[in-house]
Amino acid sequence: MIMKIAFIGQKGIPASGGGVERYVEDLAVRLAAAGHEVTVYTRSHYTPKALTEYRGVRLVNLPTIHTKHLDTIIHSTLSCWHAIMTGVEVAHFQTIGPALVCWLPKLLRPQMKIVSTLQSLDYEHQKWGSFAKLMLKLGERLMCKFSDEVIVVTKTMEQYAKDKYGITTRHIPNGANLAKPVGDDLLAPWGLAKDNYFVAISRLVRHKGLHYLIAAYQKLTTDKKLVIVGDGAFTDSYVSELKALAAGDERIIFTGNQTGEVLAQLYANAYLFVQPSESEGLSLALLEAMARGTAVLVSDIDANREAVGDAGFMFINKDTAYLRHQLQALVSQPEKVKAMARAGQTRVAQNFNWDKITLDMIKAYQEAGQRAPAMAEVGHTV
Repeated sequence: MIMKIAFIGQKGIPASGGGVERYVEDLAVRLAAAGHEVTVYTRSHYTPKALTEYRGVRLVNLPTIHTKHLDTIIHSTLSCWHAIMTGVEVAHFQTIGPALVCWLPKLLRPQMKIVSTLQSLDYEHQKWGSFAKLMLKLGERLMCKFSDEVIVVTKTMEQYAKDKYGITTRHIPNGANLAKPVGDDLLAPWGLAKDNYFVAISRLVRHKGLHYLIAAYQKLTTDKKLVIVGDGAFTDSYVSELKALAAGDERIIFTGNQTGEVLAQLYANAYLFVQPSESEGLSLALLEAMARGTAVLVSDIDANREAVGDAGFMFINKDTAYLRHQLQALVSQPEKVKAMARAGQTRVAQNFNWDKITLDMIKAYQEAGQRAPAMAEVGHTV
């Protein structure tokens, strides 16, 4: 059965940064290849207006106001209206911010199926103020009340939704693509080569814990460099803080946001991928590193434990001294690092395969609203 599916809440595709955008691109392209009519709503500050199609996916650019607090809600509202007016059958909302308006199709076009992905508890992120956190909590509540199907990317999130909102969710993890080996020729401008650096790839926002990594790294005895890949997200003060912490240490390199082959080479040639996050959903950057055959060292939060299993190294969350200890120990154990890299790649192939994820998502779209209704008791107050 061919479905007319629209993705709401992302900035756009092709992805040039951001886990949600990567998730949408990988899923939307595969759904289109399976014959479904797929629309992804885009924002002009992310996807060029002139781009109206990408690998079989229809791109619809809609206006917004590109500020920290208005960008997502305005664009998501207009996307809802467009989906309603064009007869979309399944609206797939991304994260709890856009879900603030997931009730709108239910009001104006009740036959439309609402599917939402609960990626993470965004209100835990320190970049948001009190009012924004309140709105994000409301978005989560509305998502769990009005969606015909709530997708969660971790078992931890599945239990959370059951305990807090009394709903049955569907666990479909994020995925990553196993990739062919790449060279290292594009890394020369930074003086990088195979295995001569650690890498962290993320948005430069406080809950990603990069300040812990810089502090730990500066106490290492090593000639391996530390490469931090990514840009801020309305977090200029934190970016400045990170660069001030790194000042005077020429081994620490900030590359800014990178995409395409350069990003692929940064992943694949690192000695170790390090993710010191205080909170995560199911990190696509982490899965991508594992898929590319790079060993990973991550904070021991639940989401990271679920991602790596026994196929990655860990340190105690927020513990700079323990992170330094792990980095120092692994510098002198290259064979152990290589073995863990192979284990990580195998784990991704077995547990985070996009082809299987796509089939599971199609089933979720088809069955949305057929199980116990998601408009169950929603428990606690915001």
